[in-house]
Amino acid sequence: MNTLKLFLAGASALALSTSVNATDLEVTHWWTSGGEAAAVAEFARMFDATGNKWIDGAIAGGGGTARPVMISRITGGDPMAATQFNHGRQAEELIEAGLMLDLTELAEKEGWKDIVNPPSLLDSCTLDGRIYCVPVNIHSPQWLWLSHAAFEKAGVAVPTNWEEYVAAAPKLRDAGILPLAVGQQPWQSNLLFGAVQIGVGGIDLWKQINLNKDVAAASGPEMAKVFQAMGDAREMADGSNVQDWNQATNMVITGTAGGQIMGDWAQGEFQVANQVAGKDYTCLPGLGVNEYLSTGGDAFYFPKLKDPEKAAAQLELASMMISKEAQVAFNLKKGSLPIRGDIDLSAANDCMKKGLEILATGNLLPSGDQVFSADTQTQFNDLMVEFMNDKSITPEDAQKRYAAIVESAD
Repeated sequence: MNTLKLFLAGASALALSTSVNATDLEVTHWWTSGGEAAAVAEFARMFDATGNKWIDGAIAGGGGTARPVMISRITGGDPMAATQFNHGRQAEELIEAGLMLDLTELAEKEGWKDIVNPPSLLDSCTLDGRIYCVPVNIHSPQWLWLSHAAFEKAGVAVPTNWEEYVAAAPKLRDAGILPLAVGQQPWQSNLLFGAVQIGVGGIDLWKQINLNKDVAAASGPEMAKVFQAMGDAREMADGSNVQDWNQATNMVITGTAGGQIMGDWAQGEFQVANQVAGKDYTCLPGLGVNEYLSTGGDAFYFPKLKDPEKAAAQLELASMMISKEAQVAFNLKKGSLPIRGDIDLSAANDCMKKGLEILATGNLLPSGDQVFSADTQTQFNDLMVEFMNDKSITPEDAQKRYAAIVESAD
């Protein structure tokens, strides 16, 4: 069957193939928005060019919906060939159970430790000294996206920071524009919280809580300012009833919302809509206050398969994903930053260039997925979405519950 596929693909596919036999690999991920689909298509195109075949296993609904499905398939004996997770601890138990392919030999052969930047990305793929995933991008969530059309309609200047944005919210309301678009999925509320925590609370406070698990800091007066700011965000988002993050981004693109706090993957949606950074929209890393990026993002893991041909093709896919060509093509479409610093990104837009500048300065933090377990992250998600949707929960009450989660964090 593999020979027949190669024959039907023609001589050009034979010339491109680096495999002894062409192999179908199912790849699962949760990239289903317009910008995401355009980006993942670059991976598929380049893998198909090897003579193998990318079988797309997109799961709609975001990571919170997709991950349980992916994990269930792997633990249930029906593994895909490759699957997306975020950098960090999401696949820890699967690795410990011996279900994931060890990529250490490939990583050493290709010198991944020398090319992956920052090193924390590869560290997040490493358990007990062995490498189990390939990082494919750097995504940071601390971005404020603002619609120029919305602020022009409201008769107010496009804000340059969080404080100006909050001050402009009443004028946006008066103009019939939703100040802040937020999707209803729990992770989006927690993402918003993380961005406000850095923008309002500052880096030192973030480190005290997220790295040191300092309960006193989580309960203290500086953190209280963060929760008061979350109260402002809740007021600004009142009336936001979309579900998916890209629907909220579309409200910014169409000018029906003034802004959105979302990761740099939102750039892909602006790109698909032919909007120009600096002209149609403004992007503010760190909410225009603290220009730090968290080095989260996406990585691919490869469940162990019994078929030796598929196992060989898995390594080929991993090698392709980290290659210079794939890193350029994928990340330009995705709106994310590449995981290697030795590639030409002259085609990057203004927002991507901002991210690259911050990356070059070393103003970096680990992502929540890198410092908290999946269980703790879920608790944060649940608390923040409840707070955003229930005004009877005061900022003070939410802070107490937050500190309790930090205290019990694993």
